[in-house]
Amino acid sequence: MRWKVVTLSGVVAILCAAALFVGNTGNKESAKQEAGTIKQMVQDFSTRKATAASASITSTQLIVTGEDSKEAAYDLPEDEFFLSIAPYEESTHPCAIHSLTGCQGEMTDKEFIVTINDADGKVVLDKAAMKSQSNGFIDLWLPRDQTYRITVEHEGKTAESEISTYKQDNTCLTTMQLG
Repeated sequence: MRWKVVTLSGVVAILCAAALFVGNTGNKESAKQEAGTIKQMVQDFSTRKATAASASITSTQLIVTGEDSKEAAYDLPEDEFFLSIAPYEESTHPCAIHSLTGCQGEMTDKEFIVTINDADGKVVLDKAAMKSQSNGFIDLWLPRDQTYRITVEHEGKTAESEISTYKQDNTCLTTMQLG
């Protein structure tokens, strides 16, 4: 199978087309399509299908710097928050703003049980076979402006953490040591 590398200019063209479509129609369906385009860009950078000099994701924007040093910023969906978690056993790195092109976690291509409950204890996510990517991270899109308890399990070891998805919150979680 041959993979097509999406360049920053290709991504910009896709987003410009999506923005024009949203601007011309002004309906919720168009906004969903634009959000889907942003999410696909994030996934492509995370899985290294797309390349750039750098790509990072704050709580509100995807920021991409091309090989030509030109920077482009794309607003994330208003109702969703991006969080990337890197469970680890031995080594980690400090991180607040996730670098889609630079962050590397210890546990690559591993399966985890991931459970996320909201502040009321309601299950938001319960996946028995969630696989980390080749960068060692598990990418999640969660509802904004809430607090959650995340539990990650792998081969009998568990890590728990409380996180929140407010505007000022971090998008990179590298403190979940399995034990």
